[in-house]
Amino acid sequence: MSASTSTRISFDEFLKMQEAEETTCYELDEGELIETPSPTIEHNEIRYRIHRGLRDFSRVQHLGYVTGETDFLLGPDTVRRPDVAFMTTAHLQRIDVKRSPVEGAPALAVEVISPSNFAQDTVKKIHQYLGAGSEIVWVIYPSLKMIAVHDYRGSLEVTQGVLQAEKLLPGFKLSLAEIFDEDVLK
Repeated sequence: MSASTSTRISFDEFLKMQEAEETTCYELDEGELIETPSPTIEHNEIRYRIHRGLRDFSRVQHLGYVTGETDFLLGPDTVRRPDVAFMTTAHLQRIDVKRSPVEGAPALAVEVISPSNFAQDTVKKIHQYLGAGSEIVWVIYPSLKMIAVHDYRGSLEVTQGVLQAEKLLPGFKLSLAEIFDEDVLK
C-alpha cells in the first residue's frame, strides 16, 4: 500500500464509502483512507490454504470462526481487513455477525505480503492489531517462504516445519511446505 495517495476522513464517511463502492476495497488507518490493491493469484492461493487449515481445525475443535477479507474496527478511526482472521467463540457472542466492520480485533490476524506492501505500513498494522487485542499476528512472506509470528512477547521467524499457535489453537499445525507449495501455481 502506498502512503502517497491518502485522504483524511471520519469513520462515518468511511462506512458510507464502503456501502456505495462495493468493488473497491479500503482500510482506514487512523483516519487515513487507504485503497487496497487487488491481490494476485499467488496471494489468494496462500490466503486460501491458511484459511482452509484454520477453518477445518477450528470447526472440529469448536474454538471459534475463521473469516477472510472482513473489516475489523480496531479503534475509533482504524478499520483493517486482514487476509484471514480467527475469532474466538467468546468474541462471536459479543458481536452482531450481520454488521461490518466487526467490533474489536480478531484473536489471530493473518496478512499475506504483496510486492506493493511497504515495511513501515506492515509494522504499523501489526501494532494496531496487537494494540486492539489480537493475541497473534502472522505475516506471510511468499517470496521468502517465511512467516513472522508476532505476539505480546515479540516476534519469531518460521522458515521450516509447521505453523502453530499453541496457546490460542492447541494442537493446530499447518506445514510451511503446504502453505508455500508452488506445484499448484504452475
